[in-house]
Amino acid sequence: MKTGILVMIIFCGVVQAQAQIFTEKISKELSFEKKGANNTLMIFNINGDVKVEGYSGDKVVIEVTKKINGKTQARLDKGKEEIQLGVLDRADTLMVYVKGVCNEFGRVKSKKDNWQGKWNGWGYNWNDCRNGRGNGNCDKEYDYQMDFTIKVPASVNLFASTVNDGDVEITNMNGYLLVDNINGNVRLKNISGATNASTINGSVDMDYSSNPPGDSRYYSLNGDINANFRKGLAAQLTFKSFNGEFYSSVDDISPMAVVVEKYNKGEGIHYKVNGNRYKVRQGGPLLDFETFNGNVYLKEN
Repeated sequence: MKTGILVMIIFCGVVQAQAQIFTEKISKELSFEKKGANNTLMIFNINGDVKVEGYSGDKVVIEVTKKINGKTQARLDKGKEEIQLGVLDRADTLMVYVKGVCNEFGRVKSKKDNWQGKWNGWGYNWNDCRNGRGNGNCDKEYDYQMDFTIKVPASVNLFASTVNDGDVEITNMNGYLLVDNINGNVRLKNISGATNASTINGSVDMDYSSNPPGDSRYYSLNGDINANFRKGLAAQLTFKSFNGEFYSSVDDISPMAVVVEKYNKGEGIHYKVNGNRYKVRQGGPLLDFETFNGNVYLKEN
Protein backbone atom coordinates (compact mmCIF):
# COMPACT_ATOMS: atom_id res chain seq x y z
CA MET A 1 0.00 0.00 0.00
CA LYS A 2 2.83 2.42 0.88
CA THR A 3 4.62 1.67 -2.39
CA GLY A 4 1.50 2.49 -4.39
CA ILE A 5 1.07 5.82 -2.66
CA LEU A 6 4.71 6.72 -3.25
CA VAL A 7 4.40 5.98 -6.99
CA MET A 8 1.31 8.18 -7.28
CA ILE A 9 3.05 11.10 -5.57
CA ILE A 10 6.10 10.86 -7.83
CA PHE A 11 3.87 10.65 -10.92
CA CYS A 12 1.94 13.80 -9.95
CA GLY A 13 5.20 15.62 -9.38
CA VAL A 14 6.40 14.78 -12.89
CA VAL A 15 3.16 16.07 -14.45
CA GLN A 16 3.40 19.33 -12.52
CA ALA A 17 7.00 19.79 -13.55
CA GLN A 18 6.07 19.43 -17.22
CA ALA A 19 3.20 21.94 -17.04
CA GLN A 20 4.28 25.50 -17.88
CA ILE A 21 1.29 27.79 -17.40
CA PHE A 22 1.18 31.57 -17.17
CA THR A 23 -1.90 33.64 -16.27
CA GLU A 24 -2.15 37.42 -16.37
CA LYS A 25 -4.98 39.88 -15.73
CA ILE A 26 -5.01 42.85 -18.11
CA SER A 27 -7.16 45.88 -17.25
CA LYS A 28 -7.82 48.90 -19.43
CA GLU A 29 -10.30 51.79 -19.42
CA LEU A 30 -11.20 53.57 -22.67
CA SER A 31 -13.42 56.48 -23.72
CA PHE A 32 -14.94 57.58 -27.00
CA GLU A 33 -13.23 60.81 -28.00
CA LYS A 34 -16.13 61.68 -30.32
CA LYS A 35 -19.41 60.84 -28.57
CA GLY A 36 -22.59 60.25 -30.56
CA ALA A 37 -25.13 57.81 -31.95
CA ASN A 38 -22.47 56.15 -34.10
CA ASN A 39 -20.25 55.08 -31.19
CA THR A 40 -19.18 51.49 -31.80
CA LEU A 41 -17.14 48.96 -29.87
CA MET A 42 -15.58 46.16 -31.92
CA ILE A 43 -14.09 43.06 -30.25
CA PHE A 44 -12.03 40.61 -32.31
CA ASN A 45 -11.03 37.56 -30.27
CA ILE A 46 -9.58 34.28 -31.57
CA ASN A 47 -9.29 31.83 -28.66
CA GLY A 48 -11.53 32.41 -25.66
CA ASP A 49 -14.75 33.91 -24.35
CA VAL A 50 -16.20 37.33 -25.03
CA LYS A 51 -18.57 38.67 -22.35
CA VAL A 52 -20.02 42.16 -22.68
CA GLU A 53 -22.38 43.91 -20.27
CA GLY A 54 -24.10 47.21 -20.95
CA TYR A 55 -24.28 49.75 -18.11
CA SER A 56 -25.17 53.40 -17.47
CA GLY A 57 -21.59 54.71 -17.40
CA ASP A 58 -19.66 56.36 -20.25
CA LYS A 59 -16.39 54.40 -20.08
CA VAL A 60 -15.42 51.12 -21.76
CA VAL A 61 -13.97 48.98 -18.95
CA ILE A 62 -11.94 46.02 -20.21
CA GLU A 63 -10.61 43.05 -18.28
CA VAL A 64 -8.80 40.27 -20.12
CA THR A 65 -7.53 37.02 -18.63
CA LYS A 66 -4.51 35.96 -20.67
CA LYS A 67 -3.41 32.32 -20.43
CA ILE A 68 -0.27 30.87 -21.99
CA ASN A 69 0.59 27.18 -21.90
CA GLY A 70 4.00 25.97 -23.09
CA LYS A 71 5.92 22.74 -22.58
CA THR A 72 9.18 24.54 -21.82
CA GLN A 73 9.99 27.78 -20.06
CA ALA A 74 11.41 29.21 -23.26
CA ARG A 75 8.19 28.55 -25.16
CA LEU A 76 6.14 29.95 -22.30
CA ASP A 77 8.24 33.13 -22.27
CA LYS A 78 7.82 33.50 -26.01
CA GLY A 79 4.03 33.27 -25.69
CA LYS A 80 4.02 35.78 -22.81
CA GLU A 81 5.92 38.26 -24.98
CA GLU A 82 4.07 37.70 -28.27
CA ILE A 83 0.40 37.53 -27.25
CA GLN A 84 -0.84 40.97 -26.20
CA LEU A 85 -4.03 43.02 -26.10
CA GLY A 86 -4.33 45.37 -29.05
CA VAL A 87 -6.38 48.59 -29.05
CA LEU A 88 -7.23 50.84 -31.97
CA ASP A 89 -8.94 54.20 -31.35
CA ARG A 90 -10.88 55.74 -34.26
CA ALA A 91 -12.48 58.61 -32.29
CA ASP A 92 -16.08 57.35 -32.47
CA THR A 93 -15.08 53.66 -32.76
CA LEU A 94 -12.95 51.57 -30.42
CA MET A 95 -11.47 48.22 -31.48
CA VAL A 96 -9.87 45.61 -29.24
CA TYR A 97 -8.10 42.56 -30.67
CA VAL A 98 -5.32 40.04 -30.07
CA LYS A 99 -1.79 41.07 -31.06
CA GLY A 100 0.97 38.57 -31.76
CA VAL A 101 -0.95 36.03 -33.81
CA CYS A 102 0.32 35.24 -37.29
CA ASN A 103 -2.52 37.00 -39.10
CA GLU A 104 -2.30 40.77 -39.30
CA PHE A 105 -5.14 42.91 -37.95
CA GLY A 106 -6.27 45.96 -39.89
CA ARG A 107 -8.39 47.05 -42.82
CA VAL A 108 -9.34 44.27 -45.19
CA LYS A 109 -8.19 44.98 -48.73
CA SER A 110 -10.52 42.51 -50.43
CA LYS A 111 -13.50 40.34 -49.54
CA LYS A 112 -11.33 37.21 -49.88
CA ASP A 113 -9.00 38.29 -47.11
CA ASN A 114 -11.20 38.05 -44.04
CA TRP A 115 -14.01 36.08 -42.43
CA GLN A 116 -14.64 38.93 -39.96
CA GLY A 117 -14.79 41.83 -42.43
CA LYS A 118 -18.43 42.58 -41.70
CA TRP A 119 -18.08 45.95 -40.03
CA ASN A 120 -16.46 48.69 -42.11
CA GLY A 121 -13.84 46.31 -43.46
CA TRP A 122 -11.84 45.69 -40.24
CA GLY A 123 -10.54 42.31 -39.14
CA TYR A 124 -7.74 39.74 -39.37
CA ASN A 125 -6.13 38.97 -42.71
CA TRP A 126 -6.02 35.18 -42.61
CA ASN A 127 -4.51 35.01 -46.11
CA ASP A 128 -1.25 36.48 -44.78
CA CYS A 129 -0.93 33.43 -42.54
CA ARG A 130 -1.71 30.88 -45.23
CA ASN A 131 0.63 32.51 -47.74
CA GLY A 132 3.56 32.69 -45.33
CA ARG A 133 3.36 36.47 -44.98
CA GLY A 134 2.35 38.43 -41.90
CA ASN A 135 3.85 37.87 -38.46
CA GLY A 136 4.89 34.24 -38.74
CA ASN A 137 3.68 30.66 -38.79
CA CYS A 138 0.24 29.94 -37.36
CA ASP A 139 1.52 26.76 -35.69
CA LYS A 140 2.59 28.33 -32.42
CA GLU A 141 5.01 26.63 -30.04
CA TYR A 142 2.56 27.30 -27.22
CA ASP A 143 -1.19 27.46 -26.61
CA TYR A 144 -2.92 30.70 -25.67
CA GLN A 145 -6.34 31.97 -24.64
CA MET A 146 -7.72 35.46 -24.11
CA ASP A 147 -11.00 35.74 -22.17
CA PHE A 148 -12.60 39.19 -22.52
CA THR A 149 -14.96 40.68 -19.91
CA ILE A 150 -16.12 44.18 -20.85
CA LYS A 151 -18.52 46.81 -19.52
CA VAL A 152 -19.72 49.30 -22.11
CA PRO A 153 -22.33 52.08 -22.34
CA ALA A 154 -25.57 50.27 -23.11
CA SER A 155 -26.50 52.44 -26.09
CA VAL A 156 -23.38 51.88 -28.24
CA ASN A 157 -23.32 49.69 -31.33
CA LEU A 158 -21.45 46.45 -30.70
CA PHE A 159 -19.54 43.98 -32.84
CA ALA A 160 -18.26 40.99 -30.83
CA SER A 161 -16.57 37.87 -32.19
CA THR A 162 -14.44 34.87 -31.31
CA VAL A 163 -13.34 31.71 -33.12
CA ASN A 164 -12.36 28.85 -30.79
CA ASP A 165 -12.78 27.67 -27.20
CA GLY A 166 -15.29 30.27 -26.15
CA ASP A 167 -18.82 31.66 -26.16
CA VAL A 168 -20.00 35.17 -26.91
CA GLU A 169 -22.36 36.47 -24.24
CA ILE A 170 -23.97 39.92 -24.44
CA THR A 171 -26.29 41.38 -21.79
CA ASN A 172 -28.16 44.65 -21.19
CA MET A 173 -27.52 46.27 -24.59
CA ASN A 174 -29.94 48.40 -26.62
CA GLY A 175 -27.79 49.36 -29.61
CA TYR A 176 -27.24 47.45 -32.85
CA LEU A 177 -25.58 44.05 -32.35
CA LEU A 178 -23.38 42.11 -34.75
CA VAL A 179 -22.18 38.88 -33.11
CA ASP A 180 -20.06 36.13 -34.69
CA ASN A 181 -18.71 32.84 -33.38
CA ILE A 182 -17.26 29.74 -35.03
CA ASN A 183 -16.87 27.01 -32.42
CA GLY A 184 -19.09 28.11 -29.58
CA ASN A 185 -22.44 29.54 -28.57
CA VAL A 186 -23.97 33.00 -28.89
CA ARG A 187 -26.06 34.15 -25.91
CA LEU A 188 -27.86 37.49 -25.97
CA LYS A 189 -29.81 38.58 -22.87
CA ASN A 190 -31.91 41.67 -22.17
CA ILE A 191 -31.26 43.24 -25.58
CA SER A 192 -33.46 45.55 -27.63
CA GLY A 193 -31.65 46.57 -30.82
CA ALA A 194 -31.60 45.19 -34.34
CA THR A 195 -29.43 42.06 -34.33
CA ASN A 196 -27.21 40.00 -36.62
CA ALA A 197 -26.10 36.86 -34.73
CA SER A 198 -24.39 33.79 -36.18
CA THR A 199 -22.30 30.77 -35.26
CA ILE A 200 -21.13 27.60 -36.99
CA ASN A 201 -20.91 25.01 -34.21
CA GLY A 202 -23.18 26.15 -31.42
CA SER A 203 -26.56 27.56 -30.53
CA VAL A 204 -27.91 31.10 -30.81
CA ASP A 205 -30.01 32.08 -27.76
CA MET A 206 -31.73 35.47 -27.51
CA ASP A 207 -33.91 37.13 -24.91
CA TYR A 208 -35.26 40.55 -25.89
CA SER A 209 -36.30 43.20 -23.37
CA SER A 210 -38.18 44.93 -26.20
CA ASN A 211 -38.71 43.71 -29.73
CA PRO A 212 -36.08 44.69 -32.33
CA PRO A 213 -36.96 47.89 -34.23
CA GLY A 214 -35.09 46.91 -37.39
CA ASP A 215 -34.40 43.94 -39.67
CA SER A 216 -32.47 41.16 -37.92
CA ARG A 217 -30.77 37.91 -38.96
CA TYR A 218 -30.04 34.75 -36.95
CA TYR A 219 -27.92 31.85 -38.24
CA SER A 220 -26.47 28.57 -36.95
CA LEU A 221 -25.01 25.79 -39.08
CA ASN A 222 -24.95 23.09 -36.37
CA GLY A 223 -27.17 24.24 -33.56
CA ASP A 224 -30.61 25.49 -32.53
CA ILE A 225 -31.86 29.07 -32.51
CA ASN A 226 -33.90 30.02 -29.43
CA ALA A 227 -35.55 33.42 -29.81
CA ASN A 228 -37.61 34.93 -26.97
CA PHE A 229 -39.47 38.11 -27.94
CA ARG A 230 -41.84 40.31 -25.97
CA LYS A 231 -45.61 39.94 -26.13
CA GLY A 232 -47.19 41.64 -29.14
CA LEU A 233 -44.41 40.89 -31.64
CA ALA A 234 -45.21 42.32 -35.09
CA ALA A 235 -42.79 41.29 -37.82
CA GLN A 236 -42.13 39.49 -41.07
CA LEU A 237 -40.42 36.10 -40.82
CA THR A 238 -38.33 33.97 -43.12
CA PHE A 239 -37.07 30.49 -42.25
CA LYS A 240 -34.63 28.27 -44.12
CA SER A 241 -33.13 24.93 -43.00
CA PHE A 242 -31.84 21.66 -44.44
CA ASN A 243 -32.49 19.35 -41.46
CA GLY A 244 -34.31 21.62 -39.03
CA GLU A 245 -37.86 22.60 -38.14
CA PHE A 246 -39.55 25.84 -37.08
CA TYR A 247 -41.57 25.89 -33.85
CA SER A 248 -43.48 28.82 -32.39
CA SER A 249 -45.92 29.55 -29.57
CA VAL A 250 -47.27 32.55 -31.51
CA ASP A 251 -50.63 31.66 -33.04
CA ASP A 252 -50.99 34.72 -35.32
CA ILE A 253 -48.55 33.77 -38.09
CA SER A 254 -49.76 33.72 -41.70
CA PRO A 255 -47.98 33.16 -45.03
CA MET A 256 -47.40 36.21 -47.18
CA ALA A 257 -47.82 36.43 -50.92
CA VAL A 258 -44.89 35.36 -53.06
CA VAL A 259 -42.44 38.24 -53.39
CA VAL A 260 -40.80 38.80 -56.79
CA GLU A 261 -37.74 41.05 -56.77
CA LYS A 262 -36.46 42.55 -60.00
CA TYR A 263 -32.86 43.73 -60.34
CA ASN A 264 -30.14 44.39 -62.90
CA LYS A 265 -27.20 42.00 -63.03
CA GLY A 266 -24.61 42.59 -65.69
CA GLU A 267 -26.01 41.14 -68.87
CA GLY A 268 -29.69 41.78 -68.18
CA ILE A 269 -32.63 41.80 -65.79
CA HIS A 270 -32.96 39.04 -63.20
CA TYR A 271 -35.83 38.04 -60.95
CA LYS A 272 -35.67 36.56 -57.47
CA VAL A 273 -38.71 34.72 -56.17
CA ASN A 274 -39.14 34.43 -52.39
CA GLY A 275 -42.05 32.33 -51.18
CA ASN A 276 -41.00 31.48 -47.61
CA ARG A 277 -42.04 34.76 -46.01
CA TYR A 278 -44.58 34.93 -43.20
CA LYS A 279 -46.26 37.70 -41.26
CA VAL A 280 -46.69 37.95 -37.49
CA ARG A 281 -49.80 40.01 -36.75
CA GLN A 282 -49.69 43.21 -38.84
CA GLY A 283 -46.07 42.70 -39.93
CA GLY A 284 -42.99 44.82 -39.30
CA PRO A 285 -39.18 44.38 -39.40
CA LEU A 286 -37.86 41.28 -41.14
CA LEU A 287 -36.61 38.49 -38.85
CA ASP A 288 -34.54 36.07 -40.93
CA PHE A 289 -33.84 32.62 -39.40
CA GLU A 290 -31.52 30.05 -41.00
CA THR A 291 -30.04 26.75 -39.82
CA PHE A 292 -28.59 23.66 -41.44
CA ASN A 293 -28.69 21.05 -38.64
CA GLY A 294 -30.85 22.74 -36.05
CA ASN A 295 -34.34 23.87 -35.12
CA VAL A 296 -35.75 27.34 -34.55
CA TYR A 297 -37.88 28.01 -31.46
CA LEU A 298 -39.72 31.33 -31.41
CA LYS A 299 -41.57 32.38 -28.25
CA GLU A 300 -43.17 35.43 -26.69
CA ASN A 301 -42.68 36.28 -23.02
